[in-house]
Amino acid sequence: MRQCLSAFFATVVLWVLLTWSEIQEQGYPPLLVGVLAALIVAVLSRNLFPAVSLHPRRVFYFVVYIPALLWEIIKSNLDVAYRVLHPKMPINPGIVRVPVSLQSDYGKTLLANSITLTPGTLTLDVLGDNFYVHWLNIQTREPQEAAEIITGRFMRFLNKVFP
Repeated sequence: MRQCLSAFFATVVLWVLLTWSEIQEQGYPPLLVGVLAALIVAVLSRNLFPAVSLHPRRVFYFVVYIPALLWEIIKSNLDVAYRVLHPKMPINPGIVRVPVSLQSDYGKTLLANSITLTPGTLTLDVLGDNFYVHWLNIQTREPQEAAEIITGRFMRFLNKVFP
């Protein structure tokens, strides 16, 4: 029941944020549609998510993780742009095995997506506690060093969000 209420309130808040101008112009009808849609979504998705305690510290680290991820995406975009525009195109592409210490499937999924969103790296496969990542400019083939270079910037937050 608690998950259902959390999903309901989160969906209503998202709806209000996305349709605030419509709600101001038209009054209550868009808000009522959003509340009804949120209720339907909450009821239908109540069994999809396991009970996860949203400790404020975990929420804080997740919120801090988002700007950190965006910063890494910006830095990687600039690096890839440099490599593509450079006359000699200084790349050393390849696939590396990256060991991951996260136990949560949600954490692994978020990490894999974060790696893929960062230009220059692409998560190809997840096998147990190992990711196989295509790296535009391989700096090492040593799995632990590769893990530190590729995931170290994300892991300091994700280990606290998904203990």
